[in-house]
Amino acid sequence: MKKLLLALLLVWTGVMVPAGAYAAPAISTSAEAAALIDVASGRIVYSTSGDKPMRIASLTKVMTAIVAIDHGTLSDTAKVSKNAFGKEGSSIYLKLGEEMNLKDLLYGMMLRSGNDAATTIAEHIGGSVEGFAYLMNEKARMLGMTNSSFKNPSGLDEEGHYSTANDMAKLTAYALKNPVFQEIVKTKVKKVPNPNESWGYTWVNKNKLLSMYEGADGVKTGYTKLAKRCLISSATRGGQQFAVVTLNDRDDWIDHARMLDYGFKHYPLHSVVQKGEPIEGTELVAGASFPYAALESERSRFTRTTVLNDPASAGYRLGEAGQLQIALNGKAVGSVPLYPKDSPRLQMKDKSSFSFTESDYGSSRMHKWLYILQSLVRVLFTGRLG
Repeated sequence: MKKLLLALLLVWTGVMVPAGAYAAPAISTSAEAAALIDVASGRIVYSTSGDKPMRIASLTKVMTAIVAIDHGTLSDTAKVSKNAFGKEGSSIYLKLGEEMNLKDLLYGMMLRSGNDAATTIAEHIGGSVEGFAYLMNEKARMLGMTNSSFKNPSGLDEEGHYSTANDMAKLTAYALKNPVFQEIVKTKVKKVPNPNESWGYTWVNKNKLLSMYEGADGVKTGYTKLAKRCLISSATRGGQQFAVVTLNDRDDWIDHARMLDYGFKHYPLHSVVQKGEPIEGTELVAGASFPYAALESERSRFTRTTVLNDPASAGYRLGEAGQLQIALNGKAVGSVPLYPKDSPRLQMKDKSSFSFTESDYGSSRMHKWLYILQSLVRVLFTGRLG
């Protein structure tokens, strides 16, 4: 009875409920570092030691794959070099001089973690491993991966090659929005023609969660003696997708299932605004929907602020009248454009509230070829690369 009276008193007096009252139940893992992210909104709903730079083993190949997809042509044929042939660690056993299209190489790299495939992809796209590593780091910078550095496409232990659970969660959320990447990482078995034999390649995905967890649809396993067991997984249920990253986790399969359950149970997607929704106090409508992973207790704590563009601005001339800025507990979490209700831009495909484009960080293709050109100049004048 006393608790009930206290609750009524708090409501009547308008006393704010402490922030801790909105927290989800605690969860723990065996991982040295871990992160759980809602793919649609990009909200990291759980993290432990999430910004600690660590070795990431073959989780690196998530970056390799998305850079290759973004910059390459999937039907192009790549040739296995001496450097790629017999690369140490896991392999799909490509032969020296063998040729394979980029898409099949991506399957071999992501399903079987082939380091020979990763190196072949890197040399084909970047001109060299060093050139490709430059593209990897450019992509990391574009995505706001501020605690990451990539030196190779495979994840083999190398000084200066590292990332964090939070950074890899951001990368995974970005990559899972790409339909090619999404299709590859959810594939359990892939058959590919073998030009050197009468039998073809058959690659079985190393990711056991694809068969262990309902709705599992990715992403990548990883292991080296120094990095220990690393894993990224993803799953989709009821239209919502979560991704989990763990680094150095001896119980990763169990931990990932628990963390995915945790996300779906406590942080369902909440529709903060719907595309076409009239905005109070204006004659404008929301130009996109804004779904956001939130606790039930947080749903009343979203605020929306209308910011109108200057009629002389480029955005206004292109048809964007302003933005609806969205905050949770006073912290900005995103925005959607505002259009006149008869704007043709409302017919455009709805963009995710968490998305990046190449234009966000300049022309990556231009940066790639500039780097390759600089590398060639160094070779001509110094006799060495790098």
